[in-house]
Amino acid sequence: MSRWADIIHFMTIQQVRDEEGFNVEKEVPGPPVFANKKSVRSSEFYQAAQNGVQLEVMFEVRTADYIEENRALMHNDKHYTVERTYEKTDIIELVCKRFDGAVI
Repeated sequence: MSRWADIIHFMTIQQVRDEEGFNVEKEVPGPPVFANKKSVRSSEFYQAAQNGVQLEVMFEVRTADYIEENRALMHNDKHYTVERTYEKTDIIELVCKRFDGAVI
């Protein structure tokens, strides 16, 4: 049974002013979204590792809460990128890796 006890924030790009007063784009957390945090399936974890990708976590969210452009998210102050999605009726699985600092 899904508990929807975890909170994630999809990252969004906003225009903000820097210290010098210039407009710059900054990635900021969006509104909270309820999710189920799950482990990555072992077969998928090992297959990704063979290709140099270190999958860390999977989140289930309601399909209505996910927009295809949302390729980054925050959970407990950790930044993740979405590597793969799998839609199951009204729920979508987001398989994620830890954000490595490269441009998304």
